[in-house]
Amino acid sequence: MFGIYLKRELGRRKKAALVIALGLALGIALVITVNSVSAGMTQAQDKVLKSLYGLGTDMTVTKARSAPTSGSSGRPNFRFDANSDDSDDTQSSDRVMTQGGQALASSVVTKVAQQKGVASAVGALTLNVTKVDGSFTQGKAQSSGGNTGSSGQGGPGGNGGNSTAAPQVQGGGANFDVNSYSVAGVDVTDQTLGPLAGSKISTGKTFTAAQTDAKVAVVSKSYAKENSLKVGKTLKISGTKYTVIGIATPDSSESTTDVYLPLKQAQTLADAKNQVTTIYVKATDSQQIDSVKAAIQKNISGTTVTTSADLAETVSGSLSTASDLAAGVGKWLSVAVLVAAFLVAALLTSSAVSRRVREFGTLKALGWPSRRVTRQVVGESIVNGLLGGALGIGLGLAAAYTVTAISPKLTAQLGSTGGGGMGGGPGGGGPGQQSAQNTMEIALSAPVSMTTIALAVGLAVTGGLIAGAMGGWRASRMRPADALRSVS
Repeated sequence: MFGIYLKRELGRRKKAALVIALGLALGIALVITVNSVSAGMTQAQDKVLKSLYGLGTDMTVTKARSAPTSGSSGRPNFRFDANSDDSDDTQSSDRVMTQGGQALASSVVTKVAQQKGVASAVGALTLNVTKVDGSFTQGKAQSSGGNTGSSGQGGPGGNGGNSTAAPQVQGGGANFDVNSYSVAGVDVTDQTLGPLAGSKISTGKTFTAAQTDAKVAVVSKSYAKENSLKVGKTLKISGTKYTVIGIATPDSSESTTDVYLPLKQAQTLADAKNQVTTIYVKATDSQQIDSVKAAIQKNISGTTVTTSADLAETVSGSLSTASDLAAGVGKWLSVAVLVAAFLVAALLTSSAVSRRVREFGTLKALGWPSRRVTRQVVGESIVNGLLGGALGIGLGLAAAYTVTAISPKLTAQLGSTGGGGMGGGPGGGGPGQQSAQNTMEIALSAPVSMTTIALAVGLAVTGGLIAGAMGGWRASRMRPADALRSVS
């Protein structure tokens, strides 16, 4: 009887049911859209952080910043001597520097690994190679103090300057370009952490554990394309030739490192034997990251520990702004619309019950108890709520699909945390820079999880129950006499 009556009444009141369902649908669709976009924002931020962190990294340890020594300019100096004759003379020179000039002893990696709560720790050496190509004519020329600080490129992902310095020339002309690119020394015995962990080898192969001091290199896809490098070709850095064995493609965003070398080779290039600039740390439990950070800072002096939470605070740009809006204004707007939808559904249901005075009064006169009338109204409202939920899920999925299809581009500017940590990690800046900032472009998506769908169904049922409760309360107060009074 309940089902038959329910079907008949819903069929008779299709327009009213549709209006109530649409009201709930709009609120539910907005909730799904906001939740999916927020999830997309979170994924985009995770991609940004992983591009600096490396896969599986929970925090990094770097040397605490120290004040620059007196007389230190923080810029590399170059000297070129032209030939004694007047013929044209082209020269090239590389200057290799550790990132920001800050380095830790390799022994610190072992100390970090021994701290409570640390699952593993891997050291890496981040370098900036500044390449100067000079052309001299007619006489002798000397140049020093080339400026590498202007914005240029050393290939995609490079972080130095591409500028023309002002050489000191005697009796002739000189012209040279300054380009820089980033190099990361990788611990080939453990590549699960570190700068190469966030990339996959798309061509060739990665390092083997036996290549601890081999003259081989892996280059990023963008840098390889810019410099026409392929597997098997030779890359020359500061007079040393390296055979390219692999091309690395980052799992997310652009690579912040151009060239990867075995750690010992990077240390030899920079004259930094047994030194690292960054220690990548994985905790045994993600819930213990703060306590692990505190333990490292307490037990290992002269270090700065940077976690994902620290780095996330340095992310700015349209990604950060949009994320704040989605988390703040978007969620509160969806809550307000949803509450309004529930209220409208309840009022429409109550109004519909008021127009059915004769019907419910007659049913009570026939012996229907109040609870049966209430159950009937609640049943109709729940069906309306489920219909609204289905429509809302459809609209929400359509909106999420549209966002993903359009894939609007958001930018993320990654500032340094001030300690030369992950923000000053691979590709984090030119020689002598005390802060680093990279700009990445991320395509926004709007993934819809089963949790979001379940939330939508729950909201639909809740909306139906709220509307049914108000309508049932109104129906339960009706008396058989109300039916007689309504007859004109």
